[in-house]
Amino acid sequence: MTPAADEAERFARLRLARTDRVGPVAFSQLMQRYGTARAALDALPELARRGGGGGVNALPDERIVQAELDAGEAAGARLLLLGDPDYPPQLAALDPPPPLLWTRGDPALLSRDSLAIVGARIASAGGQRIARGLAAGLGQAGFVVVSGMARGIDGAAHEGALGAGTVAVLGGGVDDIYPPEHADLYERLIDQGCVASESPMGARAQARDFPRRNRIISGLAKGVIVVEAELRSGSLITARLAGEQGRDVFAVPGSPLDPRSKGPNELLRQGAILCEGVEDVVNAMTGLRTLYEPDGPRWESGPIDADLDLIERLAALLSPVPAPRDELARAAGASIGEANAALLELSLAGRALLLPGGMVAAG
Repeated sequence: MTPAADEAERFARLRLARTDRVGPVAFSQLMQRYGTARAALDALPELARRGGGGGVNALPDERIVQAELDAGEAAGARLLLLGDPDYPPQLAALDPPPPLLWTRGDPALLSRDSLAIVGARIASAGGQRIARGLAAGLGQAGFVVVSGMARGIDGAAHEGALGAGTVAVLGGGVDDIYPPEHADLYERLIDQGCVASESPMGARAQARDFPRRNRIISGLAKGVIVVEAELRSGSLITARLAGEQGRDVFAVPGSPLDPRSKGPNELLRQGAILCEGVEDVVNAMTGLRTLYEPDGPRWESGPIDADLDLIERLAALLSPVPAPRDELARAAGASIGEANAALLELSLAGRALLLPGGMVAAG
């Protein structure tokens, strides 16, 4: 959000972000194409029609959007929109960044140098002790510790870092206390740290929310430390996302007899950095490449209409298996700009899924 943006435009950006079929990729492309959320909202029905749909699903009722804002104010939460001066620069560097974050506590922690600690929910006592000690040591070294407030490793990491600064990223809204036994931890996080989420106020976490939550955890951090995790776990998804985002991945080794060690040990085989203590992490951070941190998005109005024939050619090339946008453009004989415009219209019609990393799949 530029300093000149008014409250009506902020309202429109929240409404655009809450519109069905408008995820982070479509949000960024719409803002780039139309310059303002108000102009993008006006254009959505026609874009969906051109993409071959029956029109975009109804825009969120303005009363629902206002109710979300009112709920945030009542809870003492703060809304950070992409482009706001205090929107976290690490997240702004993602492709694409989340359009918004609700926060409770101290949002300034989101912009400090951070490291994430993640791991098993059913963690061993030793694993929790390691996570708590790492978090405390990293806090003393000047890092904010980011995690997901889950049982096990997450909770231990927050406990260890409370005195120095810690951020919990939730799958539900920032007012959704889950698990319930972390109610006391949640209150302390609000008092001494920060809780953040891109979900609406009042939303209860569902399984589909956690990949987005994990992407924000890794996106806020300069590196991700995995303490305990089985091979098929959300923690390894977070580690994979961290690698894709250019963040460092650390793993705490464990006994091959413990299934919770298989995840970190496998990460080490794949080239993760060995983490046996805080020194390993701090040494790896020394001389770490600087992540690109833009001043803010530059959205300039320049709407273009996609060629209807190109829309259908691209639709025929899509499959359930994601493909890179540049390959689709090449196969359709179009420029990247032309293909992006056509794929956006297909996505708003529900015929394409725009995915992070420039990938597209059939809707």
